[in-house]
Amino acid sequence: MSENCCNTNESEACIRGKETATHIFPMITPFSVPSEIPVSLPDGEQPFVVGSIETPVGRVLKVSSTLSWRDHWGTIKARWGVGRMNYTIEPGLYALGTPGNQSPVLVTANYKMSFDRLREALPGRDAWLLVLDTDGINVWCAAGKGTFGTEELLRRITVSGLTKIITHKELILPQLSGPGVAAHRVKKFSGFRIHYGPIRAVDLPAYLDTGLKATPEMRVKTFTLWERAVLIPIELVAAFKAVLLILLAFFLLGGLGGPAGYWANAMNYGLFAVVALLTAVIAGAVLTPILLPVLPGRAFSIKGFIMGIMTATVLLVTRNPDLAFWPGRLEALAWFFLVPACTAYLAMNFTGASTYTSLSGVKKEMRMALPLEIRAGVAGLVFWLVSRVIA
Repeated sequence: MSENCCNTNESEACIRGKETATHIFPMITPFSVPSEIPVSLPDGEQPFVVGSIETPVGRVLKVSSTLSWRDHWGTIKARWGVGRMNYTIEPGLYALGTPGNQSPVLVTANYKMSFDRLREALPGRDAWLLVLDTDGINVWCAAGKGTFGTEELLRRITVSGLTKIITHKELILPQLSGPGVAAHRVKKFSGFRIHYGPIRAVDLPAYLDTGLKATPEMRVKTFTLWERAVLIPIELVAAFKAVLLILLAFFLLGGLGGPAGYWANAMNYGLFAVVALLTAVIAGAVLTPILLPVLPGRAFSIKGFIMGIMTATVLLVTRNPDLAFWPGRLEALAWFFLVPACTAYLAMNFTGASTYTSLSGVKKEMRMALPLEIRAGVAGLVFWLVSRVIA
């Protein structure tokens, strides 16, 4: 997934849905901060802070729209899954530029990449940035999970002291936060009217300059080659973490049977197994997302299966097993089961990073495809082991 108004979606299990919270924060009334909930503002221990601005409720940290090398390096690491689950900022109110009591208030998640994309899109602008506590999850995913929701927004309005800082009653939320926020309840309990900004952060300046009016193009969520490609690293890292022990097991088992010695067989059959499985991972986690729009089928598992069949064919043409004898036949059959099973599973895993899927569609596909993938994988493993034993 790519950037939206206040968010950069990552390849997590991002399944859209309605906010499930049924209890709306009861103590909030328009333009008042309950005495039992004191104002709480972020502290100054964050490296992206460039100063502060005094407000009626205290010192609000000031941030810049220019990202530092440290910010960019953090993005690169998060893309590759390094410290991804801790890539957060402290929730609360921040100042971009030198905002006043009439400056716009834009809401985002406390996933730092979401926060960075928002401020980076607004050079030379004065605005208040209200950061919700979404447990470090980006806006779209957090809206589906309920952490970017009505109750958290109402709570954050209160604890930030926002009603004492600004004089207007408007909030700009990411469009992709819609599934988690009930705008009419926010209006009822806080007095604030919600505007849903454009999908992409880069469209925010035009949206603000036209009086909070979005063009039809601003409402369309794209899923271009680049937007798919930037999600590949974290999927690839997750896949390799899961497959390392399996690769070692296949290499060692490849030494069984055969006319040659154990290590000679391992370097032949075991090493090919490692190459085949690595190729399957790349086909499922890299090639399938890249070729997503052109691969046949609607279900991701079907797209991955087709990619797996093509991958297995190329591998076996390169391998050229001796089909005149059963060991060669079973080895070829094994990879025609194992590779598509692997690629279909990894392709299906990409549904969480896609704009193509829905909650009901993902559940239906998992019920149908996952058992078939498991059976195909088990069958392929049995064929391969038998091919080694009778070699």
